[in-house]
Amino acid sequence: MKTVLLSFDIEEFDMPLEYSRNILFDQQIAVSTQGTRAILDILKQQQVPATFFSTVVFASHAKELIYRIREEGHELASHGYYHSAFENEHLLQSRLELEKLSGKAVTGFRMARMMPVDDRAIEQAGYQYNSSLNPVYLPGRYNNFFKPRTLFKTHSLIQLPASATPVMRFPLFWLSFHNLPLWLYKSACRRTMNRDQYLNIYFHPWEFTDLTHSEYGLPKFVSKNSGTRMIARFNELITWMKDQGYTFNTIAGFLAGRKQS
Repeated sequence: MKTVLLSFDIEEFDMPLEYSRNILFDQQIAVSTQGTRAILDILKQQQVPATFFSTVVFASHAKELIYRIREEGHELASHGYYHSAFENEHLLQSRLELEKLSGKAVTGFRMARMMPVDDRAIEQAGYQYNSSLNPVYLPGRYNNFFKPRTLFKTHSLIQLPASATPVMRFPLFWLSFHNLPLWLYKSACRRTMNRDQYLNIYFHPWEFTDLTHSEYGLPKFVSKNSGTRMIARFNELITWMKDQGYTFNTIAGFLAGRKQS
């Protein structure tokens, strides 16, 4: 069965700070809240499940969205406590706080910006899987070309890298979706799906809002096809995937199915 694992890193919209632009905390939350609502509306309309990796800071300021995630059949996982600060103790703290907010077990973790984090510490904090590896080489960001490209284990912790194409390892993450012609992105997805039998692709809520505002100071490769264009393209992608006969699952659901088979 060919399965799509859609995931979303829901967090404070602090990206303008990376480009030396000030953005108030309330606005960071408001932008991500708007985008998360748009995502949930699309998923509800398309009737597909997904996984939401949330920071505690965002979740605690958007409790109604955490309720929607739970009630509409999606998975809530941890994206740490804060988006721009991390210490190992945040691993356990974030899991416990998100479980308290959602009333459900939190079994997955993804590090902010897909940065390296100690596998033992993740395991000791009670997580079953880690999806913090982008198995590609991107200068200044990732140097993971020679790490496993598909699902593997370290000790008892399941590692689920983000999807990249076979051989060349072209990343299928959010920036590729924004900047490639849609037909080319679909082609890369099809080739990867045929090899791996699953896709693990991730996005952010702020992509579903208009990122072209000059106050954000974001480069064109980030803001391209954001907002209403992103909503339309994402809807088209899901419809195309359905037409291919792909199924959709949460990451926890997918991993549980593999364990049983």
